[in-house]
Amino acid sequence: MEFTYKFIEKIFFGIELGAPLLVFLAVLITLLGQIVGWRESWKPFDSLYWSFITATTVGYGDIRPLLVVSRVFSVLIALVGMIFTGIVVALAINAANITFSSMNEGLNPAAIIEKIQ
Repeated sequence: MEFTYKFIEKIFFGIELGAPLLVFLAVLITLLGQIVGWRESWKPFDSLYWSFITATTVGYGDIRPLLVVSRVFSVLIALVGMIFTGIVVALAINAANITFSSMNEGLNPAAIIEKIQ
């Protein structure tokens, strides 16, 4: 349980440091989605929903753009979403590495393996 608490502490610290970039990317996704929604005559919430479903590459397909320009924007949203997701995953991996290293400082490899098992 100690690992979990330390991991949560480290990941929130990483998110705090990366917040300006993450917020910028989220705002960019939102704005691009609203542009597409305006061109496609969608409701604002439907545009927001669609943009984040596209950005996370879930892509349910219940709402989809029909205009060529909107499809180009959807590719941009997907690329920005992959960058956003990649940053969050990198922060999680970094937090896990830091936590694991700090908990196993000074132990030899055999002791670490024994501790894991």
